Amino acid sequence: MNKEDKVCVLDTSALFTYLEDEEGADYIENLLEKAENGEAVIHISFISLTEVYYITLQERDATEASDRISLIQSLALSVAESYESLNIRAGELKSKYRISLADAFVAALTFEYDGILIHKDPEFEALSYLIKQHRLPYK
Repeated sequence: MNKEDKVCVLDTSALFTYLEDEEGADYIENLLEKAENGEAVIHISFISLTEVYYITLQERDATEASDRISLIQSLALSVAESYESLNIRAGELKSKYRISLADAFVAALTFEYDGILIHKDPEFEALSYLIKQHRLPYK
């Protein structure tokens, strides 16, 4: 991570990379350590918590889904709730690019914080000229 990349936004795909110990999890772990030490700031969107919950609920069970939400909330990161300028920017991104609504919120959050987006989602490639990105290894 470069000095200018101290503010990061984790996409849902990055959260799953960490939770499921996929390739790239070590990068997320290192980033979380930096956040614990005050060397970085990590944000996630409220919508990523929703995605982690419902996907885990579909693929596993309610206990695992709740446990994952609790784990994420215990990490050195902040959850950004919806607010007007974020909603507007997400709407603009959604209308202009072929991305999901969840990805529009994550991208808007990255833009709002002038951060770097950490992900493994090819949808974000369309936004590579708008926001800084660190691509984790794609599956």
